[in-house]
Amino acid sequence: MGTSHGTGLAANPWYAVLVLTVCYTLSFIDRQILGLLVGPIKADLQISDTQVGLLGGLAFSIFYTVMGLPIGRLVDRYNRRNIIAVGVVLWSVMTAACAFTRSFGALFLMRMGVGLGEAALNPSAVSMIADSFPKERLGAALGFYSMGVYIGSGLALLVGGLVVEAIAGTPTINLPLVGAVASWRAAFLLVGVPGILVSLWVLTLREPARSNALARDDGSQATLSIRETVAELMQRWRSVLGIAGGLTMQATAVYAFMLWSAVVLQRVYGWAAGDTGLVMGCLVITGGCLGMFIGGWLGDRWLKAGRRDGSLRVAVLSAGAGCAIFAVLLLTLGSVAATIACFFFGVIVMAMPTVSSYAASQMILPNQVRGQGVAFILLVANLGGLSIGPLLPGVLNDYVFFDENAIGRSLAITLTLSTGAAALIFAWARPAYRADHAKLNP
Repeated sequence: MGTSHGTGLAANPWYAVLVLTVCYTLSFIDRQILGLLVGPIKADLQISDTQVGLLGGLAFSIFYTVMGLPIGRLVDRYNRRNIIAVGVVLWSVMTAACAFTRSFGALFLMRMGVGLGEAALNPSAVSMIADSFPKERLGAALGFYSMGVYIGSGLALLVGGLVVEAIAGTPTINLPLVGAVASWRAAFLLVGVPGILVSLWVLTLREPARSNALARDDGSQATLSIRETVAELMQRWRSVLGIAGGLTMQATAVYAFMLWSAVVLQRVYGWAAGDTGLVMGCLVITGGCLGMFIGGWLGDRWLKAGRRDGSLRVAVLSAGAGCAIFAVLLLTLGSVAATIACFFFGVIVMAMPTVSSYAASQMILPNQVRGQGVAFILLVANLGGLSIGPLLPGVLNDYVFFDENAIGRSLAITLTLSTGAAALIFAWARPAYRADHAKLNP
């Protein structure tokens, strides 16, 4: 196990997990705040559901995915803590800048900047955590870290709901140094500015020693060229591609859900924004954290029992369960109780493959390619999931059903197909993954 240099709180690996989880939470607040501001943004900027989908997906994913690979190479060679701190500052500034945009194009560019900053976090954080815990506890540690996805998304819904509710009575807010701004614009400032302070907190972390590194004949740690790194990944191509492909479909479901689920309650059932934000925020935080905990715990338990593919087994079973749950959602639309129940159990099972897939990737890759391996997996997963997930329900609304109130059907179809595909791809990778795990962990 890699150990942190130094003593005290900063050297405690769980302290690092806490700080990194706060960063991940903040990143998803900044990323997902758009989801409950759809109405006022559409009205102010005069844009369509398809354009909203582009802002929620493609705009963010362009730099988030493409920059992951060069950042991943930096992660495998340089100080990961500093890379994270720079990323937090960048995405926070870009989020705050969204408040001052006056057109779809300008907002699109700011969302690209948010994606560029957030590209630094996951490869760095996952690599740091993998070097701080033994493999039998890695699932639990990554599960805690990954809770940031759902805590952040849930808080974004809660904050967004309050903002939209406030717009009805107070369409503009007077802010110090800024003056009068639309309430939805103030929401971007509210969630963007605190990131500056969080970046300073990141600098209190210690860089952990690197473990499971490939060594030269003299015992020193080898530095791999890009060609050698690609060769290491190619040796494990089916495992890496299976994890990346499964996560692509899972990410499609997650990002579609995060952007459009609140809209379903508002358009299909006529809920107010405040009620929607409260219910969906609590549902996402509770269900997501529960799913992360179960996924990490179950993967660790199966690994201790000798099942080398324990992490991927979690991914297969939970993605399959998600497909079944969202098929029920498609059949029961019209009942708000059934919809909320499907949303809750759906969030639980959508959360489980995320943590198990991260843990699975770290267990089959040598240290010198962990950051780049995660970056490649995220490149594939997010380029597909972030681009397709938020966009597909909007496209189905605009060009298939020709009715914005059909968002329930559009979302349910997207979720059912994507989680079902994820289960099949994860299952395809399992045999090769068992063999790759045995090679690095005899």
